[in-house]
Amino acid sequence: MPETTPTRTRRRPAYERAVATADRLFYEHGIQAVGVDQVAADAGISKASLYAHFRTKDDLVLGYLRGRSRSWQEHVAAELPKRGGTPRERVLAVFDLLGEWFDEPSYRGCPFINVEAEYGAGHPTHAVTLEHRDWVRTLFASLLAETDAADVDGTALQLCLLYDGAMASAQADPSRPWAAAARAAAARVID
Repeated sequence: MPETTPTRTRRRPAYERAVATADRLFYEHGIQAVGVDQVAADAGISKASLYAHFRTKDDLVLGYLRGRSRSWQEHVAAELPKRGGTPRERVLAVFDLLGEWFDEPSYRGCPFINVEAEYGAGHPTHAVTLEHRDWVRTLFASLLAETDAADVDGTALQLCLLYDGAMASAQADPSRPWAAAARAAAARVID
């Protein structure tokens, strides 16, 4: 048993490099445009090492999506308390966070919308997409539950629509202030 711990410690950096590289390449170029050979080469690991951690490319894609979701959730959890004291302010701050993301030169749209366009509902990635979307809806619903919103679930769905619409619009036409427009619409929805 003690011999496996050093092996796992040595193997972990390869795993992390593979996921970080897949994240960059899949997000920048699209999943179907990037092969596992390119991920392994760019990560500086062997294909055998990559397959030791991910049995298939689909497993690597699932790791990429779960990492994206986890990263965004952690970012939102860290930032929302700094952005406003009231639940209303925190709802609107979600759209401010989107705007900051849209302003990054590397912005290529929502990775979950992108993967749905590439693979569709029949692929294993669809379940991860639904999990992430449910997290977004739950985030809005939990913030709205702290307000006097009459229809928490319905309003949360409307906010999700604005959230998704802003991401898709910013990808298609980055020259316009989509996050600010979605924020203004969200303010009207919750007031």
